[in-house]
Amino acid sequence: MKILFLTNNPTIAQPLISFLKTNNDIYHCDYLLHKENLLAINPDIIISYNYRYILDKEIITFMEQKKGAINLHISYLPYNRGADPNFWSIVEGTPTGVTIHKIDKGLDTGDILLQKKVAILSSDTLATSYKRLHKEIQKLFISRWENIRNGTINPKKQKGTGTYHARKDFYNLKIKILRRLLKKDNFI
Repeated sequence: MKILFLTNNPTIAQPLISFLKTNNDIYHCDYLLHKENLLAINPDIIISYNYRYILDKEIITFMEQKKGAINLHISYLPYNRGADPNFWSIVEGTPTGVTIHKIDKGLDTGDILLQKKVAILSSDTLATSYKRLHKEIQKLFISRWENIRNGTINPKKQKGTGTYHARKDFYNLKIKILRRLLKKDNFI
């Protein structure tokens, strides 16, 4: 199988890349994917994991004629779509977990293939919970790869409205907190 693996974090993705290399032709992309690049590779499936770019609608449509495009997201969708899902699940008290879903024309709105709740422990930091979520999604993906590959998983629609956060939301919250701290300490 020819796989186009999209990631901007090859260190985190390495266990999956190594796993997939054993029986597949895998192409790695860490830049904004354009249709010309897609056509040149002509993959059977796209796997997106820790990839910061949004796929163009033409690419999604093209891949629907094949095995599709899937995303590995460290949130329990429909909660915490978009950026920094681990952070927002802690801040907002929303369910935490991991989701493998189809990529559609929305942002983290595609049908769910696989999902698992993952508890955040009281002893966790952002870093430890982030690592645990990545380990869990990798285990889930590897354990069910043959089903994903063969298309034998029955996708389910996402239920509820959930939540969404852009990268700027984290930045804006950080600025707000810093202003409060500086004000409190009479710096401003």
